[in-house]
Amino acid sequence: MKIKKIEPYVISHKLDTPFYFSQWQYDTRKICIVKITLDDGTYGWGEGYGPAAVIKSGIDFFTPFLLGKEAIGHEVLWQEMYRRSMDYARSGVLQAAISAIDVALWDIKGKLLNLPVSVLLGGVKNPIIEPYATGLYFTRTENLEELLVEEALLYKSQGFKATKMKVGLGIEQDLKYIAAIRKAIGPDMRLMIDSNHAYCYKEAIELARKAEKFDISWFEEPVSPEDYDGYKRLRQNTTIPISGGECEYLKYGFKRLFDKDCVDIAQPDICAAGGLTEVKKIATLAQTYNVDLVPHTWGTWIAISAAVHLVANLDKNPGRMYNDLPTMELDRTENALRDEVTLHKIKLENGHLEVPCTPGLGVDVDMDKLEHYLDKEIHKDGATKIRS
Repeated sequence: MKIKKIEPYVISHKLDTPFYFSQWQYDTRKICIVKITLDDGTYGWGEGYGPAAVIKSGIDFFTPFLLGKEAIGHEVLWQEMYRRSMDYARSGVLQAAISAIDVALWDIKGKLLNLPVSVLLGGVKNPIIEPYATGLYFTRTENLEELLVEEALLYKSQGFKATKMKVGLGIEQDLKYIAAIRKAIGPDMRLMIDSNHAYCYKEAIELARKAEKFDISWFEEPVSPEDYDGYKRLRQNTTIPISGGECEYLKYGFKRLFDKDCVDIAQPDICAAGGLTEVKKIATLAQTYNVDLVPHTWGTWIAISAAVHLVANLDKNPGRMYNDLPTMELDRTENALRDEVTLHKIKLENGHLEVPCTPGLGVDVDMDKLEHYLDKEIHKDGATKIRS
């Protein structure tokens, strides 16, 4: 079956309640998703993580090289895209464009073979996944501590066994919020912190040492992703496990991360690091270094579903921490693009995800909602294209 059309869409939603972290504020969500259609009408959906308009341009760049090619040979197409982009972007946004196309091709392959992507990856080794709730961002309010505690307790009431909070406002302020949340959720719920590389090594190690008493399950992106020595020194000088990798790309980037002893937990984003094709290889590489792998996800149910299918196939890594169930990120922040535009078959009950058995990724898109949230600045003739 040959590729007939590749259609990237940038969808956008202005948030009802803006939130922020250590770097900047989010008041709008923008995501690039892509629909690939074959000559027999079979289609699949993919998603890229990063600046949506630029990812769309990347997909447009790759499209002429893929039209008319056999969709089932997704590794051949992956190599074609990788070679075409190597001179310009061995990491970064073009890899996110490759990732979006790759995810859509896996979705198509599952539909053609009438099998879930998890089975095509090698089989379901983990039918149940225990995700952690990502939230606890900052809002501009005088009672932030109260709101953070309330949100953490909500996740606990929903059955989540772990949650991740933002830090990076300053060491003493971070510790104040960490202490309040730990006290509220008690000792049995795991708590992770994420500074989104806000700190230098000196600041990060001070925060880590002072936060050790709060039983932190991992400290994510404590320093710049370029500071490999800082990562290594942190691992050597704190009892808190160190995680990172959402800013790394391809197996080559993760090999560098592992060779330099930077992380206890690797966090590739499937929709940026090379798609399912490449992240499966990264997972194998991580296992050889006894590093746990916990995918980063931030987008629609297309991205979430891709992570679910990958985690379903992961081996039990000797580096896996805390319990026998694999985990992954599950964003709980406001996201109409996730909740209204994309449709899914994944069951989330009592803090557990059940791996779907539907063909492909088990996701689809509400085309009316897609048209509603289409970024009109980018798609000036968007309605016509969607209905064509």
